[in-house]
Amino acid sequence: MGRSDLTDAEWERLRPFLPVSNRRCGRWRDHRQVIDGILHRVRTGVQWRDLPERFGPWKTVYERHRLWSADGPWERLLQQAQAEADAAGEIDWDVSVDSTIVRAHQHAAGARPKGGRGGRTSGRSTMAEPPRPPGGAGGEGLGRSRGEFTTKLHLSADGRCRPLSLIVTPGQRGRSTQFKPVLEKIRVPRIGPGGPRRKPDSIAADKAYSNGPCREYLRRRAIRHTIPEKTDSQAARRRKGSRGGRPPGFDEERYKKRNTVERAINRLKHARAVATRYDKRGYVFLGTATAAALVIWLRT
Repeated sequence: MGRSDLTDAEWERLRPFLPVSNRRCGRWRDHRQVIDGILHRVRTGVQWRDLPERFGPWKTVYERHRLWSADGPWERLLQQAQAEADAAGEIDWDVSVDSTIVRAHQHAAGARPKGGRGGRTSGRSTMAEPPRPPGGAGGEGLGRSRGEFTTKLHLSADGRCRPLSLIVTPGQRGRSTQFKPVLEKIRVPRIGPGGPRRKPDSIAADKAYSNGPCREYLRRRAIRHTIPEKTDSQAARRRKGSRGGRPPGFDEERYKKRNTVERAINRLKHARAVATRYDKRGYVFLGTATAAALVIWLRT
């Protein structure tokens, strides 16, 4: 058994929620063998063609990962693991938000236009792949920043250093622009009656998120927040005198817990396929990061 392989207990937690064959497109290859192959690649960053033979044909493993990244099974499995933790009262809903730069390998560049060289796409690929977003490489979450060819991974994390939601953008994209999408993506189903939980108890973020739209969004949702005020904002408010209004509240003790999201980033980047991006398509890289987050939830 390899280091990244599922244990029997982890497999039993996932097995009831895995896709089943519709008996029209052939039988699925053993899910456990294929998932172990995907997790091995996520942990090591090895090329798909170099996967050990014990995981079966490499193309089967890759196609399963690509399909699940496009159709949503990875995200649903992550939400199920979160739902089990929430039902047991093990989620700390004092959430923190941040982002991290991921250096893109040269193999991440050059994704072909939809339809391939000849402009034709098989029926399976058409169903499996979401529409290509506009913007060329930028549409695939690739861009230029101080780290050269990069992707930016935006995430929220609970108070126990576990990712709650993930979003991929080009590396030069500002952090605050993704604040609302990251929080809107939090969706923890309830085991039993009731809709999914979407609202944290509180939010902590650094000065990059200290602007009017972010604070207004949190006030509208009645979410307590701890975000330090920027120095230039403080100076502008003071110059206005009484017209500048009161300074936003700031809880220093709560802000000390913001390092949980940074520790969650470190946990994610233990997976080498997350620390360095090798996937050409943005949705496949998001699936890779989601699979790494799932392992964190299963093993903490």
